[in-house]
Amino acid sequence: MSTKITYPHIIEDALEKIEEFLVTEANFFLEQNSLISRRSLALLVIQRDQAILSNLQQYIPSLSPLEAIIYDVQIKLGKSITEVIAFTRQQKALEIEQQVFQESGNYKAGIGEKLHQLMINPLTGFPILAVILYYGIYQFVGNFGAGTLVDLIEGFFEENINPFVNDIVASIFPWTVIQDLFANDYGIITLGIRYATAIILPIVATYFLMFSLLEDTGYLPRLSLMLDRVFKTMGLSGRAVIPIVLGLGCDTMATVVTRTLETKRERIIATFLLALAIPCAAQWGVILGLLAQKPVALFLWAVVVLTIFLLAGFLTSRLLPGKVANFYMEVPPLRLPKIENIITKTWIRMKWYFWEIIPLFIYASILIWLGKLTGLFDLIITWINPITHLLGLPQEVSPIFLYGFFRRDYGAAGLFDIQENAGLTGNQLVICAIVLTLFLPCIAQFQVMLKERGWKTTLVMVSFIFPFAFFVGFLVNQGLNILNLSI
Repeated sequence: MSTKITYPHIIEDALEKIEEFLVTEANFFLEQNSLISRRSLALLVIQRDQAILSNLQQYIPSLSPLEAIIYDVQIKLGKSITEVIAFTRQQKALEIEQQVFQESGNYKAGIGEKLHQLMINPLTGFPILAVILYYGIYQFVGNFGAGTLVDLIEGFFEENINPFVNDIVASIFPWTVIQDLFANDYGIITLGIRYATAIILPIVATYFLMFSLLEDTGYLPRLSLMLDRVFKTMGLSGRAVIPIVLGLGCDTMATVVTRTLETKRERIIATFLLALAIPCAAQWGVILGLLAQKPVALFLWAVVVLTIFLLAGFLTSRLLPGKVANFYMEVPPLRLPKIENIITKTWIRMKWYFWEIIPLFIYASILIWLGKLTGLFDLIITWINPITHLLGLPQEVSPIFLYGFFRRDYGAAGLFDIQENAGLTGNQLVICAIVLTLFLPCIAQFQVMLKERGWKTTLVMVSFIFPFAFFVGFLVNQGLNILNLSI
């Protein structure tokens, strides 16, 4: 069995010319690299290996003759020389495999292989994904996390902790201004800590638990394989599934993970989609909790957000120059998840998220306190009120959009409070949910975007996202009114 690799004749002819050149013009170079065959050196030269070319340049006056040979090959091939060489080697490897590998006639695929095929086949993979989304996300995170756990912890805060804090703060500080900083309606403890602990924490905890479970089974790489073709329409590869899915837990963390994507173009598209149409666990958990009792509203919210996600990705990929990155990913074997692995991964992510979110919620509470103290927030809210009116929403929602500027899940948690106290119609809930989902990134994500993508790219994204979110909310409101639909 021959293992010699024969490349297309264009490359083979060029390799002969490069070898002849090395023999006549750089013989001392060959002597210094005698452990490597002349053909191997020629292959490195034709692929412009920088280490070899730099070393070679020490022995010859100019690389121009070699560059001319490489350029001629490139023109004749019409594609990357390295790509052609890699493809030829891959085909040879497959040929060798077919010659030496024999499959028993009575071979039967195991349960793991059968599940693997079911998960990557779109005909069966999408129903499997739908089951995971329904039970893992809607029921476990939405109903249990954002419903049962939030109600339990929120009720404990409202009935026990907040009154206790209000009394303690009032007894320590006789000044109302200082009391409002720590307690009462917008205090650091009664609002900021309560939002972070009672509303956000149980939602994020249940999501990260589910994410760790799916990760430990080996399902996520198979999801990447199945969605690769869909993602290619948005200028992404299946590899982008990981940061996008992770963004459903924390967009800030997911924006950092976009570093794993192959090209700058992919990283820009993924960052934009994370900022625009991927709600974090706390945000969509609250939204699921609010819309769970109105399936039509939940369906409409999901359809609008998913449509914008796909359309924005498609249009952005057409505007940004460059080609779609190649997709390759190691696919680990399917296995039963280990409890200790799930707990460890969930704990690490929870610790990271919680220590990030607590300071931000405290900062947001201080800014709200300062804004109310100076009257600046009241002024800004009067500017937002006309927009809120155009969206068909009550004025009580205007502060929620303002709070959402500091952190989207903070705004979502505020919406939860309004619904608990005053109540909104189904139409108003779905419009609020859509606007808050498409809203500006939180401060932490904004900072990471500046670091990862630069200030110019970030400001372009943010300048588009802010008005676009309200515009979509306006269109949805008009559509519901024209159709005379009441959710």
